Amino acid sequence: MESLPLDARLAKRAHWLINIRWIAIAGVVMATFVSYRLMHIPVNEPALYAVAAVLAGYNTIFLVLLKRAAAYDEERAFTAVHRIVSIQISLDLVLLTVLLHFSGGIENPFVVYFVFHMVIASILLTAWESYLQATLAVALLVLLVLLELNGWIHHYCLDHDLLAAAYHGGWFVAARVGVLATTLYTVVYMASSIATQLRNQEKACWMANTGLLEKDKVKDEYVARVTHDIKGHLGAIQSCLEVVQNKTLGELNDRQSEFVGRAMNRTNTLTAFVRALLKLTQIRLSNRYEMQEFSLREVIANALAAAEPRAEGKKIRLTTAVDHTTDTIMGNSMAIEEMVANLLFNAVKYTPESGSVAIRAMDTDGGVRIEVSDTGIGIPAAELSHVFEEFFRASNARKIERDGTGLGLAIARQIVKRHRGKIGVDSRQGEGTTFSVTLPLTQAESIGPGR
Repeated sequence: MESLPLDARLAKRAHWLINIRWIAIAGVVMATFVSYRLMHIPVNEPALYAVAAVLAGYNTIFLVLLKRAAAYDEERAFTAVHRIVSIQISLDLVLLTVLLHFSGGIENPFVVYFVFHMVIASILLTAWESYLQATLAVALLVLLVLLELNGWIHHYCLDHDLLAAAYHGGWFVAARVGVLATTLYTVVYMASSIATQLRNQEKACWMANTGLLEKDKVKDEYVARVTHDIKGHLGAIQSCLEVVQNKTLGELNDRQSEFVGRAMNRTNTLTAFVRALLKLTQIRLSNRYEMQEFSLREVIANALAAAEPRAEGKKIRLTTAVDHTTDTIMGNSMAIEEMVANLLFNAVKYTPESGSVAIRAMDTDGGVRIEVSDTGIGIPAAELSHVFEEFFRASNARKIERDGTGLGLAIARQIVKRHRGKIGVDSRQGEGTTFSVTLPLTQAESIGPGR
């Protein structure tokens, strides 16, 4: 079973936390400079710069650790990243306390940044871990206040005239710490409750989606078995009909020949449908597509050669234009050739006599684009969004050919998806259609199924 989305996203959120910390480092340096140099606020400038340097140092260390964790197996990687995130937040709280000490203590309005850390902890950690972080934050604040009130460490007062007396009186400090502590625990309660609900919903959606995929796979396997059996029976029926049609068993009268001919046509149509359905199901079930370099120019030439007899029968002009820079790409050549051939066959099928079909291939940013255009019947605008669905056929296409399978474009889409590409269509009813396929130039050695 695949990892939960939360597990997969934790590493990304850990990197996000590191990026936020780089911004915080720049903010500390800038705020220190402005406060001391421009506003002449009595903060300990060297100490604040030193804290920023420490923050940058362990941020770099955690970035290296995250990259190493990416090489671990799935379970070990998640545990390592989770531990890294927890330690990061704890260290951030310690350094934030040190920063506050050198810049006014709890008089500093930036004390509210403890709240931001509680929100982050609630999002990334479990509820009880978030409460532990809140307890750590309150303990650090109380420790800071006690050390400063008792004179064990120096208090850098931001406003001597207004706050010094109140600070040393104790009530101001107690009230401020009390309000902040209750705020931190309240924020953790609210944020962790929301985060827990979202995680539970995310888990439920993931499990439902996994179940649907499993059922879809069972359905595909069932369809594959059934269509394979039907294909065998149809082959036997075709063989028997061919014996009768070839008059091996004797002459047929006109009425008998007519019915045998109808049976053969229906059997051929059904056989084509079953083969297409079996092909689509096999694509959906196959775990891997073996990839290798091949000549796209050669694949297009082969697909054109297969479509030429049909085009000549309808006096349709076939043209091709392949950029001189477009040739070798990575993929499954047989699958790509089948996809291109399907598009060409469709274009010829639904283009009236003496029309034209053109195929073009050109380089794009990091990939190649293939276009198949025709001057055919087009697709009604309201039906364009359904053309790649299995068994769907446009209303005007059904009028021209009643016995189509509605699977050719679905097969093409599956092939393109397996190559991490995109397929689209642009059409005007009565004027023509253009199918466009964009494929990346490079692929992994083998690509698993994409749905």
